[in-house]
Amino acid sequence: MNGNADRAPLLEALLMHAERRPTSFHVPGHKQREAKYRTDQTDSLYRDLLAIDVTELSDTDDLHHPEGVIAEAERLVADCFGAEESCLLVGGSTSGNLAMILGVCEPGELVLVQRNVHKSVIHGLILAGAQAVFLSPVIDPETGLALAPSPSTVMAAIERYPEAKALFLSNPNYYGHSSDLRDHVALAHRYGIPVLVDEAHGPHFGRHSSFPTSALSLGADAVVQSAHKMLSAMTMGAYLHMQGDRVDKESIRQYLRMVQSSSPSYPIMASLDLARWQVQTKGEELFHSALAAARNIRESLGTSPIRTLLLQSPRVNWQGDPLKIVLTDATATLSGFELRDELEALGCLAEMADDRYVVLALGTGTREEDGDVLIRAVRKIIHKFGLERKAYKETSPGEVQAPDSPYSLPARFSRHSLPTEPIKLEEAEGRICGEWIIPYPPGIPELYPGEIITAAAINRLKQWRIQGSRIQGAEDAELKRLRVVVQG
Repeated sequence: MNGNADRAPLLEALLMHAERRPTSFHVPGHKQREAKYRTDQTDSLYRDLLAIDVTELSDTDDLHHPEGVIAEAERLVADCFGAEESCLLVGGSTSGNLAMILGVCEPGELVLVQRNVHKSVIHGLILAGAQAVFLSPVIDPETGLALAPSPSTVMAAIERYPEAKALFLSNPNYYGHSSDLRDHVALAHRYGIPVLVDEAHGPHFGRHSSFPTSALSLGADAVVQSAHKMLSAMTMGAYLHMQGDRVDKESIRQYLRMVQSSSPSYPIMASLDLARWQVQTKGEELFHSALAAARNIRESLGTSPIRTLLLQSPRVNWQGDPLKIVLTDATATLSGFELRDELEALGCLAEMADDRYVVLALGTGTREEDGDVLIRAVRKIIHKFGLERKAYKETSPGEVQAPDSPYSLPARFSRHSLPTEPIKLEEAEGRICGEWIIPYPPGIPELYPGEIITAAAINRLKQWRIQGSRIQGAEDAELKRLRVVVQG
């Protein structure tokens, strides 16, 4: 462990700055004082936070040209997570995904991309003017959930497109299922192709013996992690890690300066410094309460009508994140959306839901008693709907079509929009999509501009329409019509 690991240099510098109480003639306009509203509660809520909400000063360093406490904080992050260099991100993993893609390819160049990636990855391809070959994910036959592509799919794509500038993977998925990327990385490196990984939901990977292995330790060249998702950082706080000489680290840093705010949040950066300090100094102990709560939930609901998904698949090689609890109604009485609403009415707020599952995210702030609260809520729901008297149903994971090819033809992304027109959803098969269709969460595009609309996609959109899913990007929020590219 680095000799300075027991320090949080940026946080300490901000606390010292606040303690001196200098008179501010710089931005921000609140001047590290109270934020008046209607009640004293607002004052107390913001006072301490605003005290460290400063700007680039001689003692607070500069995120976009770090030489002092921010540079030291980033070195400690790299040491903690095993990277050669790490960057603090105040724009979430989104900013890291954008910078990684922009930093490895020029306009017209080709990137191999896992199809089920976050929308920010597609946005990065558009900004880069890149071409993408989408790799079909492995579908777990037990759950119907999409994982990373198989190594054989990666190999087939590399053999067909050896000129690819990068392989972009997303792991784990939103449900906590983590594929072993060891072979993916080895295959790409054999051809000199760098591996970029969106590990937004895995900042804790490798930090406890029960967690999956981190992508960085498996040899990935650049990795983003959302420290705010499972660790203690504030929302929008993330890390970008880099290692090896397959990626141009300075180029990625340069693009970070472009895609992140020129006025980065010091409270967010301080929270990233603190989150690293907790991971590095507390070790496995940091996760004991959350793991105890997770274990209690799984054991208590093991054979109940509302149950948790397994942490391993008997047929596909993936490992589950124990801090992601995925609930489903084995009687098929309640959809995932309905179960989420019932939990919310009882004071348990889920991370996301789909037609079958509810995803609950635990983290370093989870207490053991939180598990008891959830168990009581689930039992009330079981009783309310009489689920204990209903037969369990063997449910299909839904329509899972085998792709014609493990990878797509190159898709070229442009910053310029083509003329589009709205048509009925039922008439859209075979047309080129002219808008984004993104269920959020998880933020993985179902359709993107330029993609050919399939019958399977139309059926999924119809199902979402019935279930009232939240969709980003669609002009028609009810999904009765889609925008498509005007034909010749």
